[in-house]
Amino acid sequence: MGLFNVTHPTSFLLTGIPGLESSHPWLAGPLCVMYAVALGGNTVILQAVRMEPSLHAPMYFFLSMLSFSDVAMSLATLPTVFRTFCLDARDIAFDACLIQMFLIHSFSMMESGILLAMSFDRYVAICDPLRYATVLTNEVIAGMGLAVTARSFVTLFPLPFLIKRLPICRSNVLSHSYCLHPDMMKLACADITINSIYGLFVLVSTFGMDLLFIFLSYVLILHSVMGIASREERLKALNTCVSHILAVLSFYVPMIGVSTVHRFGKHVPRYIHVLMSNIYLFVPPVLNPLIYSAKTKEIRRAVARMFHRMKV
Repeated sequence: MGLFNVTHPTSFLLTGIPGLESSHPWLAGPLCVMYAVALGGNTVILQAVRMEPSLHAPMYFFLSMLSFSDVAMSLATLPTVFRTFCLDARDIAFDACLIQMFLIHSFSMMESGILLAMSFDRYVAICDPLRYATVLTNEVIAGMGLAVTARSFVTLFPLPFLIKRLPICRSNVLSHSYCLHPDMMKLACADITINSIYGLFVLVSTFGMDLLFIFLSYVLILHSVMGIASREERLKALNTCVSHILAVLSFYVPMIGVSTVHRFGKHVPRYIHVLMSNIYLFVPPVLNPLIYSAKTKEIRRAVARMFHRMKV
């Protein structure tokens, strides 16, 4: 118990966008639209996969996992973002902030793991299509989903305790409208080396390795596709990967930007930090349902049939 016998504020103060506090009510509108698209679009995809027998296939099971993680991420940030921008209620209890921090980082890692699983799905479908149904059985898919979830929660379980052991006495004002580990640890008036090292270890060993294996899977996919004689068949095979590639870019590009700014951008203006973090958390859940709906005709048809049945 002595480990946590340190000074903590009873609550933190969240921040919207520095310098634009008077514009928060105007910014609330676009944010609400983004949340509506993220929650509505991903929920529709979840329902379509659940109700449409033609979508009961590995690719769409993985897509439903991605949609679930996007819904969960949106719900994790929605309460504090809404209170900060719409109600100008900036306070959040210390323990509630720890919980939100854990959930945000966990669902983010979960999304990274799901994108890796989806790249494996594309690899098997293109490089070894005859074994696709025997390799990616329902049991294997469920096991991969459980492994991704377990990795996220187990790896990030120490984070709240690493924050709780630190005395926080410099300030209680956070840089964002939600709680993140790098933001919270910078308020400590003690050595944060352990937090920094563990954060870097998590970043490299999970997100970094996921991105590396996704890259390697596409190297193998390209090598296999280049061996196809027909140009039309090559394009058809690559077209099945476009949605996944766009989802990977929309997730990892902002994440790399946020990590770079947090670790090396000490002299970068605060609003750049806030803008990069907001893009990282808000954009992927909005784009993913739009990407897959626009690029996957099976999803469009299933959604159309689902709404048609609702009207009838």
